[in-house]
Amino acid sequence: MKKQIIFFLLVALCLANANLSVLAQSKTEILIRNATILTAAKGTLENSDILIQNGKIARIGKNLNAPANAQIIDASGKFVSPGIIDCHSHSMLDAINEFSFSVTSMTTVKDALNPRDISIYRALAGGVTAGNLLHGSANSIGGLNAVVKFKWGKPVEDFLVSDAPPGIKFALGENPKRTHVQVQPGQTARYPRTRMGVMETIRDAFVRAREYKQSWDDFRAKKTKIQPRTDLELQPLVEILEGKRLVHAHGYRSDEHLNLMMLADEFGFKIATLQHGLEAYKIAPEIAKHGAGVSIFVDSWSYKLEAYDSIPYNAAILWKNGVSVSINSDSDERMRRLNLDAAKVMKYGGVPEEEALKMITLNAARQLGIDKRTGSVEVGKDADLVIWNAHPFSVYSRPEMTLIEGEIFFDRTKDIQRRAELERERQELEKLDVNKPAGGGTTQPRIPSEKRTEDRDEASFQDGGNN
Repeated sequence: MKKQIIFFLLVALCLANANLSVLAQSKTEILIRNATILTAAKGTLENSDILIQNGKIARIGKNLNAPANAQIIDASGKFVSPGIIDCHSHSMLDAINEFSFSVTSMTTVKDALNPRDISIYRALAGGVTAGNLLHGSANSIGGLNAVVKFKWGKPVEDFLVSDAPPGIKFALGENPKRTHVQVQPGQTARYPRTRMGVMETIRDAFVRAREYKQSWDDFRAKKTKIQPRTDLELQPLVEILEGKRLVHAHGYRSDEHLNLMMLADEFGFKIATLQHGLEAYKIAPEIAKHGAGVSIFVDSWSYKLEAYDSIPYNAAILWKNGVSVSINSDSDERMRRLNLDAAKVMKYGGVPEEEALKMITLNAARQLGIDKRTGSVEVGKDADLVIWNAHPFSVYSRPEMTLIEGEIFFDRTKDIQRRAELERERQELEKLDVNKPAGGGTTQPRIPSEKRTEDRDEASFQDGGNN
């Protein structure tokens, strides 16, 4: 018993030391030398350095002097870009749709975050440093969002971007009307079942929210002595009316997005982002006038009837009309290739290189209200950076290193070194008695790690809850 206690104490001490080393690393000064810096705000800087102090970009220039204890990273021949920001993600979420009601604004994805989701590490390996985690699209008004930085290995509380404006998910069209879902015998179909019914549920919710807000305004003005009951469904909608919560609205058809913007004008608020927006090019001037951003897929087409009018020139047309465009993934797999999606808008419509880069960095940060601290390589901003072996718009490029607030969360060299160690550890674990099959049988041959294929979660396509 005494030996077991000593063993556990040693393990705890090792873990404590490991955590301390991580914390110490986050405070280390870093000097990145001789890189081609794609700032996403002030052009491209050749053969330049970036000094990182206290998690921030302290200086940018040529031949910067390194502090005594600084870590030096030689980026000669390499490119540095801002960390990629995915403006529509469901990573870290195992449950994203509360199907029961048409309006579920009382729910929040913060209650379901999983910091051990392997997609986080894979996102970092693709240069993604932040994401907008959204409720699914089974509801005309869904749950509250969470804006996070993908701080793999950290406690879940460290992921949340505390000063990001709060948001909420709306959805239009096929997903919330649910007519593609077969109602089981004995069950009653959930309202709404038509596109006009979807709009009615949104309008009805805001009528109720406006009345609820008035009751609180009257109470605070002492026009009534009875304090209203707190309504968790309506309170987020009041915050929208007051300009304190952003609306991220799933939708495909241009007529539906136009209807939503007209409804927003009716109630006196703005839509922050039209999500997916595959037909947004049809109403680009109207979107610009309203002031909404659009977060799109670049060239996904015809995977559902609503996506039939998608064109790869969508981003270019929106950009030429002065609309803020970001490119999102809505997919743990596609999230790792957003850099190549950005490159496509240069081919389809001639979007300039820096404007294309903004669509996965600075524009996304602006749409989420975090552009004062991230989204571009500028002095004073968080050191959310990616070091690439080649230009990020090249199909031959890959992230060599991904940093968030000056801390290295992905290092390709160390990742490769660890692979052999992890394989040996796995083989040793498989030999333990606890992992042997019952009855003395033999285990099935295991597919080597390098030959495994990734499982793709098709649930969103089957139930219509995401896409």
